[in-house]
Amino acid sequence: MAMATKHIQYQTQGTCSQLIDVTADENDVIQQVFFLGGCNGNLQGISQLVRGQRIDDVIKRISGIRCGSKRTSCPDQLAQALKQLKAAPLERLGTNVIDSHLA
Repeated sequence: MAMATKHIQYQTQGTCSQLIDVTADENDVIQQVFFLGGCNGNLQGISQLVRGQRIDDVIKRISGIRCGSKRTSCPDQLAQALKQLKAAPLERLGTNVIDSHLA
């Protein structure tokens, strides 16, 4: 049986990166993160560090981080994206998974 995943593309605000593409599995474990724009090396590092981590753990660690005088940062925007990802529907092979208690 294939594992279900959640996936979103998050439009960032107030940062050099413009978009965060993030996927997690059905257990809320981050599978991959891609940033469009921003500081390439740093964002590749962040992507690798959060891979395999639970969404809630990452949100706690990076939420509220600021970049210079900005009110936000790429890590903070990732935390916002992860909050949206938690609410995203599960998908299996391109189709939405319906929980048995909802059917």
